[in-house]
Amino acid sequence: MSSCSAVTSPVPLSNGDCCPATILSAGDVGNRVTVVLGAQWGDEGKGKVVDLLAQDADIVCRCQGGNNAGHTVVVDSVEYDFHLLPSGIINPNVTAFIGNGVVIHLPGLFEEAEKNVKKGAGLEGWEKRLIISDRAHIVFDFHQAADGIQEQQRQQQEGKNLGTTKKGIGPVYSSKASRSGLRMCDLVSDFDEFSERFKVLANQYKCIYPTLQMDIEGELKKLKGYIERVKPMVRDGVYFMHEALHGPPKKILVEGANAALLDIDFGTYPFVTSSNCTVGGVCTGLGMPPQNVGQVYGVVKAYTTRVGIGAFPTEQNNEIGDVLQTRGHEVGVTTGRKRRCGWLDLVLLKYAHMINGFTALALTKLDILDVFSEIRIGVAYTLDGTIIPHFPANQEILNRVDVKYETLPGWNTDTSRARTFEELPPNAQRYVKYIQTELGIPIKWIGIGKSRDSMITLF
Repeated sequence: MSSCSAVTSPVPLSNGDCCPATILSAGDVGNRVTVVLGAQWGDEGKGKVVDLLAQDADIVCRCQGGNNAGHTVVVDSVEYDFHLLPSGIINPNVTAFIGNGVVIHLPGLFEEAEKNVKKGAGLEGWEKRLIISDRAHIVFDFHQAADGIQEQQRQQQEGKNLGTTKKGIGPVYSSKASRSGLRMCDLVSDFDEFSERFKVLANQYKCIYPTLQMDIEGELKKLKGYIERVKPMVRDGVYFMHEALHGPPKKILVEGANAALLDIDFGTYPFVTSSNCTVGGVCTGLGMPPQNVGQVYGVVKAYTTRVGIGAFPTEQNNEIGDVLQTRGHEVGVTTGRKRRCGWLDLVLLKYAHMINGFTALALTKLDILDVFSEIRIGVAYTLDGTIIPHFPANQEILNRVDVKYETLPGWNTDTSRARTFEELPPNAQRYVKYIQTELGIPIKWIGIGKSRDSMITLF
């Protein structure tokens, strides 16, 4: 952190009172945040990396997405599943922050917390350690119901759907974009006004989806029941982040949900999520300046997986894919669906790096490759026999590409007990070095198991 050259000046508030505000001089950056992002189609093991970094963090943040995300953390053989809560909350010394870019289904939030509290002591006192931005939008039950109807309509009209989680994420971001959504500040400030706006929004959805079943009064009663419990958590997120960034030195960690190739702008559209899950979403989802972004860690699975439909150039619809799926236990934390599996795709990863500017990578689930005598890596795409120099935006083109592979020797050795890079088999070391050299990004961690201690740190 740079030396503080700030001054304090009274700033008038709308009610006429004044409060001290920090005015920063040029060049004073303050604390920087460390960001963890998925670099493929999700399910890379971000929760495990966040858990590792959160052990000495002060604040852990979620900046986008909702409970369509699924992060798994294993501590002392206990497996915790997080969807809305930042997974770093498992550290009892961490303050967890859900930013304005996150969409929140309150029943889902409390159900998730209670489910994880029953598993162990890690979430004790979680309500006193959670802060929610007052600008975060609320997911209602009718958003979730509408999500399911939209999927049915796509299936009937187009013969395929997007494979959403049906958690209402797309509909609530649509409400946000159309300026008809409701936020946490609305819920906790004036419930009568909130109720009137809720009814208007619910009726809009009923007009769009006549078959939509909803209990307006029942849901309002349920939401009112959450107010006293959630109100102490709700704060102005912009001021919270400003104080965290420009107060005493703090370690601030940002936990991205979903992944680069699911980003609404840069992912394999339209088979994407509804938020920006690349590095730009950190600033807009937390209300912080870009100069406070520090290290950006990309999480990469040692092979590639995807849930649902959409182009997947290195997919293996064969025995190899079956082995990866079985050994990797590739089932979605949120959806319970089997993940499609294939070889590592360096074209995809280079594209993700262009957008995010990764400072280092975590390479996870290397141990899943232990049984292969040879391992292939996608290094280029060709279209009609010609190498294309970019990752295609158009899904039809991406579906048509052929993949040029590099084949490396496997190691046929159990790597799960290795705790240093040197303890890995030579061919496993070669695989890691090849990826690092081709991408031009240092690999900082290698995952070789599910538990907290099965992560090799290289530097």
